[in-house]
Amino acid sequence: MVPAPIALFAYNRPDHLLRTLSALKANRLAKESTLYIFSDGPKTPQAIQPVAQVREIIKRVDGFAEVLIRDRTNNIGLAQSVIEGVTELSAAHGSVIVLEDDLVVAPGFLTFMNQSLQRYEWEPAVMAVSGYLFPVEKLDQLGSTFFCRVPTSWGWGTWHRAWKRLEVDSLKLLDEIRDRHQQEAFNLDGAYPYFEHLKLHAEGKLDVWGVRWYASMFRMGGLCLYPNRSLVQNIGMDGSGIHCAPTTYFDVELSTSDTWTFPSRIEEAARARAAIRSVLLGLGTSKRPGAIMELVLRLRAKAGRITQPFMSSEN
Repeated sequence: MVPAPIALFAYNRPDHLLRTLSALKANRLAKESTLYIFSDGPKTPQAIQPVAQVREIIKRVDGFAEVLIRDRTNNIGLAQSVIEGVTELSAAHGSVIVLEDDLVVAPGFLTFMNQSLQRYEWEPAVMAVSGYLFPVEKLDQLGSTFFCRVPTSWGWGTWHRAWKRLEVDSLKLLDEIRDRHQQEAFNLDGAYPYFEHLKLHAEGKLDVWGVRWYASMFRMGGLCLYPNRSLVQNIGMDGSGIHCAPTTYFDVELSTSDTWTFPSRIEEAARARAAIRSVLLGLGTSKRPGAIMELVLRLRAKAGRITQPFMSSEN
C-alpha cells in the first residue's frame, strides 16, 4: 500500500527545519512517501529573511518519492494553515501524516504512523494517531500501543472520515460541553485547562486549532492511538517560538522500535490516561522556567499563540 502523504508546516526557523528534514529523511519509508511542504508567508518585516531562508532549504529537499511545495505570499497563521492543508490532503488521499518544522522524529516514525493508519482506517472511534508520547512514568506498563481520549499535535495523523468531523466553531463546542456538564471531563478531571483555552479562542485571544480538534473528538467519543515510547521530540521549546519560553518539561527519549502490537479492543486505557493526566497536572505545580501554566496567565492579557501539548510553538 502507498504510504500516507506527509504534510510539513514551516514558517521562519531554518535551523529547526533542517533538523526536522534530516530526521524524517532517515525513515525507511521516506523514499516511498510524498512530502507536501506548506510554507507560510512572513507576518512581520523581521520574518522576511528567515522565511526566505526556509524557502531556499525546501527547494533543495530530496530523499522522498516526491516533494510538493505550497508557498504563501501572505501570512495566514499556523492554525489556518493546518486546517486547510490537512483538509486538502486527507480528502485527496484518505489519510495524512502531519508534522511541523520543530519536530525531530525517530527512524520508525513513518512505519508506525502508516501501520496505524492502515490498521484503524475504518474504526470510527479511532480518530487520530500520535507519534509523540508525553514523558510518562512506567512506560513498560502501558503496552506496546494504547488509546487515550486526548490527542497531541507533535507528529500525528488522521483520516478524512475523522477530520471531516472537525468543528471550527469554538462557541458551538463550548455550548455543547457546558450543556452536557462535561467541563471537568474535558479538562481531564481538572488536570489541564483545555476548556479555558477553548474559551480564549472563542474570545479571539488565541489563534489555535488543536483545542478545537480535541473538542471535536471529545464530542464524538473519539480516541487517539499512542506508542508506549515517543517517536517524536519537540526541539522548538527553546524559546525560538512566539510566546514560548525555554523548557525541557516535554523532552523524551526517542524510541528505537520498528515493530508494534496494536490493541484489538477500541477503548481508552485507564492506566495510560492516568499517566498522561499526571504529566499535565505537573504543569500546574512546576517551578521550571517556561512552565506552560505561566504562559496561560500571560495570554489572558493579550492575544497570541500558546504552546500546549497539542498546539505549536510557532508563528
